[in-house]
Amino acid sequence: MEDKRWVWILVTAIAPIAWGSGYVVTRSLLPADAPLWGGVLRALPAGVIVLLLARRLPRGSWWWRSLVLGTLNVGGFFVLVYIAGQRLPSSLAATLMSASAASMLLFAWLLLRRRPRLASGIGAAVGLVGVAVMLGFDADGADPWGVAASLGAMLASSLGFVLTSRWGSDVPALPMTAWQLIGGSVVLLPVAVLVEGPPPTLTAPSAAGFAYLTLIATALAYVAWFSGLRHLAPGVVGGVGLLNPVTGVVLGVALAGEAFGVPQFVGVGLVLAGIVLGAASPVRRRGDRLRVVAAVVDSRT
Repeated sequence: MEDKRWVWILVTAIAPIAWGSGYVVTRSLLPADAPLWGGVLRALPAGVIVLLLARRLPRGSWWWRSLVLGTLNVGGFFVLVYIAGQRLPSSLAATLMSASAASMLLFAWLLLRRRPRLASGIGAAVGLVGVAVMLGFDADGADPWGVAASLGAMLASSLGFVLTSRWGSDVPALPMTAWQLIGGSVVLLPVAVLVEGPPPTLTAPSAAGFAYLTLIATALAYVAWFSGLRHLAPGVVGGVGLLNPVTGVVLGVALAGEAFGVPQFVGVGLVLAGIVLGAASPVRRRGDRLRVVAAVVDSRT
């Protein structure tokens, strides 16, 4: 069981790494004045591709749930991330998103009645300290709208991911991904037309950027992330999400020539330590196992 747990952690890690790279792509290749269409062009093609693979439509309450979750995890999230990616350095934008580790623990406690384990809470705290160390506590001159967009994206996605964990325990990752991507696109498309008019004209670089975001940072990443939510606790998944700022810093060094010194080295080590600590399986007695099973059954009713 422990081996499978780490397999799912590694699968889940694909998502924050891909999302962390998305900031660089957005800032470098995509048009700066089309966040609404940027969200649509990223989500809708990915949703269609995954739906063709899943071959399963929503049923019953999943029609409205797909719209709600799609708005939180896709529509609003992609627009806010697009704005943050255009207004902030990739390392800072990804770092602000890392607070999702703590916010997912909080939402899981409130909505799923899953009280955070001490190890998960400590792991999230250690990871956040590592993120702060990586940036040297330096966010001076940051665009306030970019900061607000990044924090808004973090809160929306954290709530959406916890609701996905609550509602989607019996839905496979492929249809779950497709329904949310298309649901978010359905909500976002008319807003994009009304606010931004026709879609932007794509150049070769922007087309390549959208192709990467659609196939890697959306379709593949969301399938991996929702697979993790089916097999891991939200607190563990949130801890794995700390790989997002690590990716942002690494790509900032590799592609933008940002400095990587002792603070960044120590910070990356703390983030990875936080992930391992939060993901560690607790040792439970038989009575503890029975209480956990009862809590999970109760949360699904």
